[in-house]
Amino acid sequence: MVSIAIHGGAGVITRSEMSDADEQAYRVDLGRALDAGYAVLESAGTSVDAVTAAVRVLEDSPLFNAGRGAVFNHEGVIELDASIMDGQTLKAGAVTGVRHVRNPVDLARLVMDRSPHVLLAGPGAEEFALEQGVELVASSYFFTERRWQQLEKARSGDRFSAAEIGYFGTVGAVAHDHDGNLAAATSTGGMTNKRWGRVGDSPIIGAGNYADNASCAVSATGSGEFFIRTVLAHEISSLIRYRGLSAAAAAREAVRGSLAGIGGDGGVIVVDRDGQVAMEFNTEGMFRGARDSSGRREVEIY
Repeated sequence: MVSIAIHGGAGVITRSEMSDADEQAYRVDLGRALDAGYAVLESAGTSVDAVTAAVRVLEDSPLFNAGRGAVFNHEGVIELDASIMDGQTLKAGAVTGVRHVRNPVDLARLVMDRSPHVLLAGPGAEEFALEQGVELVASSYFFTERRWQQLEKARSGDRFSAAEIGYFGTVGAVAHDHDGNLAAATSTGGMTNKRWGRVGDSPIIGAGNYADNASCAVSATGSGEFFIRTVLAHEISSLIRYRGLSAAAAAREAVRGSLAGIGGDGGVIVVDRDGQVAMEFNTEGMFRGARDSSGRREVEIY
């Protein structure tokens, strides 16, 4: 069975803060990303190509905290992180702190495919991008008034909800293709008002992103420091591989056990080696969607 799941962030929205128009806009863009990834799988494409296609759509949307809609750091600069992993080969690529790359997931893919490294940071990552022929964009491309207002609120020191400040909204995708290969990709702008070059879990293989054909593919979203401390994506893989848990049971134990146990909020999307999808979160909502060759197609928020 071919299958794909996507997410656009957990812990983002309460029902009282979401207008009908906003909800419809989120559902449209989630659906476009889901269908873009599934179209790759349906035409016998690879899981790596599918997750790349899905995440690229979410990065191009101003609604999510990745690419075009990313949040600002304390200095009013947008810094982007992304990672991708191939479950067949265990090859992975990641970038962190890039400021002029329109689609960081594409650059992470190039790191995986064309470099001897896994993680490239800041100016070095952008120098690599130029060497690979990636067109850099002006920082103004990423500016959105909504994110700027969230930064202003965060810097004011007043108390606001996480949704008002825009702490969450990382995007990701996991897929299982016709050949049984798994892949995962994750992309984010990090935390509003982040300082000191902070890096979250999204570009950290094993924390916010992981794929292994022997178990599953995982993409995470939420409070990144807690995902790093629990190495949550790899934990889910281990629960499936060594304890024989289903994707749903492993995701539940990790998110509601390990993550919540140390105070972490967020969620994960998981697809296992049989193409079974699980989507688990311990927050009020998670932007998410899933589609597979059995006819399933769903896009949900709460």
